[in-house]
Amino acid sequence: MTRAVIYLPRFYDAARQIAECLSADLIEYSPAAFREASGQYSQIAAVMSTGIAVRGISPLLSDKWTDPAVVVVTPDLRLAIPLIGGHHGGNALARELAPLGTVPVITTATERAGVPSAEGIAAAGGYDLVNRESSKPVNAAFLDGSAGVYSVSGPALVIGGPDVAFLVADGEYGVGVGCRKGVSAGAVEEAVRAGLDIAGVKPDEVLVYATTVRKSHEQGIHDAVRALGRPLIFLDDRTINRHPGISPSGASRLGLAGVAEPCALAVSKRKELVLPKMLKGGVTVAIAR
Repeated sequence: MTRAVIYLPRFYDAARQIAECLSADLIEYSPAAFREASGQYSQIAAVMSTGIAVRGISPLLSDKWTDPAVVVVTPDLRLAIPLIGGHHGGNALARELAPLGTVPVITTATERAGVPSAEGIAAAGGYDLVNRESSKPVNAAFLDGSAGVYSVSGPALVIGGPDVAFLVADGEYGVGVGCRKGVSAGAVEEAVRAGLDIAGVKPDEVLVYATTVRKSHEQGIHDAVRALGRPLIFLDDRTINRHPGISPSGASRLGLAGVAEPCALAVSKRKELVLPKMLKGGVTVAIAR
């Protein structure tokens, strides 16, 4: 991942802070700056007005899968606005500026609704989305709460239609996470790492993390899983209830079979629990193979 900050000279101080935060190269704006940067960098932060950035990048756009992500950052560092490539690194880059007090302005429909996207899952996990054209119907299904999530253990032959997204990824285990309202990222990460240690699972052996869509606004889960380095999926009630776990759960009063165990089973390949639900610091964790 390569990053650059293109800035107007008068905004150098802000650009320098952004570059330090993102470990990015600094490029002073010129009429050719976007053309030169688009061939070298996958993510660009532009410290200028949106109008200048739009005029600079629009003639260069050809394919959302290969175009660089471009985020406009206001010179006062108050706002970070992904212009293009939100699902392809732009939203994540905007969020990385939080230490500067910058607020990400996210406009992609799935992220605004707190649900996953095919591109976002692929980007977060370094997965290969084989049939890219499937992202539109799959994302619409995520928004509607009707997208199924299936993990397959190979060798196997999988046949699906054009509205089925195929993600190719390493990783053997699915981790289900539940939590109390308002739990901190530190508490979530500590509980997950404790569960992984007990199960003898390394973080890079995790395929994906999952929780209920009802927890989609829990920032602690978002931040903790981002630190753990794999994607996070929010599952709808129907998917969760298709995979009841073995432990009693207080989520039954909400009409759910559970959270941690059903979520782990739903995203795992073999549907085998290797760590039944454990509770630590207000966080529940379960792991399935």
